[in-house]
This record gives sequence, structure tokens and C-alpha cells, in this order.
Amino acid sequence: MASKVGKLPVTIPAGVTVNVGDNVVTVKGAKGELKQVFNNLVKVEVNGPQVLVTPTNETKAASAAHGLYRNLINNMVKGVSEGFSKALIVKGVGYRAEVKGKELVMNLGYSNDFIAVIPDDLTVTVETKDTVKVIVAGIDKQRVGEFSAQLRKLRKPEPYKGKGIRYETEVIRRKVGKTGVK
Repeated sequence: MASKVGKLPVTIPAGVTVNVGDNVVTVKGAKGELKQVFNNLVKVEVNGPQVLVTPTNETKAASAAHGLYRNLINNMVKGVSEGFSKALIVKGVGYRAEVKGKELVMNLGYSNDFIAVIPDDLTVTVETKDTVKVIVAGIDKQRVGEFSAQLRKLRKPEPYKGKGIRYETEVIRRKVGKTGVK
């Protein structure tokens, strides 16, 4: 049984090189370099402008690894050529965010400000127009998602007024508050 995702070849865009060594895939592009270790359940080979991932046997674990490593390699290729970004909306009265050097300082309605150290491989920008928007960008999809999730966890959005930190694409289900009628 082969993976539906794993069957698809990964196309390599111009300016990106993919090297396969001792169970390590290295992808180099305009934005940087990423490495991924893979196990013996799959075989990775570069065939012209494509990367092919094939399972070594017909077990369920090999099928799962087939789809997993194909997607990881696809995300690496996309990361070094285009990059990944996630936008967070900070909503609330007096809520602020600003970048100071390698730190993101956020005032989220608590008595003290939150100071998040920005990792070296990520860039964080803050846009303040109508709302405060924090944009996390980088070449590694997992690192961008993890840092964004850590920021969101500082003040999760609440369902009554929608205050807090949410993803730009996230929809908060709103609840109706008390009416005050007895």
C-alpha cells in the first residue's frame, strides 16, 4: 500500500539544488539551506528536475514515512525558494507589539510586558494600521509555525469580545454575553 501524497514527485524550481547523501537530504536555495534526516523505510533520489521518494517495503510504517518525507522535502524546497510566513492579529484595548533588536515586546493587558526572543532563523515584523499585525517569516515551516503558536499562547482569543492574539485566517466563534434581564 503506497501513500497517495508520497506518489507525487517534488518539482525543483530554478535556483534550488537538492543533494541526497547518507540518509540526509540537503536543499540549498536563494533564501538559505535546510537539511532533513530520513530513515531506511524510504529511498530518496533526484531525477532531473524532480525528487522522487519511494518506500523500501510494503509495511504500514513505510507507507506513512513515504508521505511524510515527501511532504517534508516539498516544504524544504518551497521554504528555500519562497519562504513561509504567518500573520497574527493582536486585538484589545491598549494591546501593543514592537520589535526591539532581537526581541518582540508585547503589552497584552497584564501588569508586565511579554518579551519574546526572536530566533536567529526567523524574522518578525509588526504592522500597526487599524489593528496590530505581527508577521513571523522564515524558511523552515515548522519553526515559523512553532514560534507563532508560542506567541498566540501568550493571550488566546476569548469568545465574548474577541480580545487576544489570533491567526489572521482564524475565525473566532463569538458568544452572546449576559442580557441583564432577570
